[in-house]
Amino acid sequence: MRRSSSAGRPAAGGRAPQQRAGGAEQLGFEGMPERLFVCTPSKLGAYADCPRRYRYSYVDRPAPPKGPPWAHNSLGASVHTALKNWYALPADRRRPEALATLLKGTWVREGYRDDEQERAAYRRALGWLEAYVETLEPEADPLGVERVVAVKTAVLAFNGRADRIDSRPGPDGQELVIVDYKTGRTGLDTDDARGSQALALYAYAAERVFRRPCRRVELHHLPTGTVAGHDHTVESLARQLTRAEETARDIMAAERAVADGGDADEAFPVAPGPRCGWCDYRRHCPTGAQTPGKEPWAAVDRPTDG
Repeated sequence: MRRSSSAGRPAAGGRAPQQRAGGAEQLGFEGMPERLFVCTPSKLGAYADCPRRYRYSYVDRPAPPKGPPWAHNSLGASVHTALKNWYALPADRRRPEALATLLKGTWVREGYRDDEQERAAYRRALGWLEAYVETLEPEADPLGVERVVAVKTAVLAFNGRADRIDSRPGPDGQELVIVDYKTGRTGLDTDDARGSQALALYAYAAERVFRRPCRRVELHHLPTGTVAGHDHTVESLARQLTRAEETARDIMAAERAVADGGDADEAFPVAPGPRCGWCDYRRHCPTGAQTPGKEPWAAVDRPTDG
C-alpha cells in the first residue's frame, strides 16, 4: 500500500518510495500494474459483513485478541473433518459404523457450556453423519475433498478450500459440482445457494483449475438432510466475480487511506446489527460493545440437550 509524504515525490526516472501499512518501504514505478488483492471467501465476507471487523482481523497489528472460542465452530469443524477422513478410508471401510471412531478422533471440545451439552452435541453430530453417509455411494471418490482451488483475475488472487468437488455426468460430458457442508440450525434454500459468493468463486476457480465446466453449487445441510442447489450460468458467475472485485477495490482503497495517515475508523466503518453479538472483536468495538454478547455455546444450546 502506498503512503504519500513530502519525501515521497518522484525522483529522476519516475521512481518514488512507497509505504506499506506498518512502515515497510517499497519502490514503485510509474505505470506499474496495481498489486492483486490476495483473498479467500472468508476475507471478502468479513469486509462485506462489517468493514470494522475486517480491520481488526486483517489490518490492525497486533490484532486485538479475540473472544472465547464458539461451540458452533467447534461442532462444524468436527463434522467437516470427520467427513474428510471418511473419504480417506478405503471404499470397503466407508460404512456408517466407522463414523463414531472418526468423529471422536476429530472432536473439538472448545466453547461448550459443560460436559452435558458437549455430549448432546456429539450425539446429534453423529446422527447427522450417519444419516448423511447413507445418501452417499461409498465407492464413489470425489474429484477433491477439502481441495484448494485458486485463480487470478485483473484484481484478485483468489484461493479457497472447497469441502468437496464432485464430478458428475452432464449433457456434454463430465461436469464439476461444488459441495459445501452446513451444520447450522437454520435450513437453507435455493436462494442461499444462488446468492453465495463463496460457492460461485469456488466454481469459477475450479472450472479453470480442472478445465471442466463447473456451474452447479450445492449446500448440504446435515441437520435436516436437505440439499439446496443452484445452476449458475457464465453470466451469473461473472456477476459474482465482479462483486468480489468491487469489494476488493473498496478494501484496497480503505487500506491505502489508512497507510496515507487517514482515520482508520472512517476508512473501516462499523456496520452495527445482530451480528455484533456474535463478533469475535465485540469487546474492542465501541459500537459493538453496546450489543449484548452471545454466550459461546448459545448457537448449539437446545432445551432438550442431555
